[in-house]
Amino acid sequence: MARKKIENLSFEESLVELETIVQNLEQGDLNLEDSMTLFERGLHLSQHNQEKLKGAEQQINILLAKNGQTQLEKFTADETSSSD
Repeated sequence: MARKKIENLSFEESLVELETIVQNLEQGDLNLEDSMTLFERGLHLSQHNQEKLKGAEQQINILLAKNGQTQLEKFTADETSSSD
């Protein structure tokens, strides 16, 4: 099966492929050359996803600025926890 060029992948497609690569590398069944090839593609996928996330953040900042809010509020993991 031919793989898509990374720049043509959606964020979700890229993330799924990256997860598959991690699983394959963790199994340790590949030879060194195949492992290095997968590792390199994984790095490129990771960079692609970072760029997509940065672009989304920039779009959010633009939308917030247009609506009078100057910046995003800082997010902490504590905000998602429910208190008992």
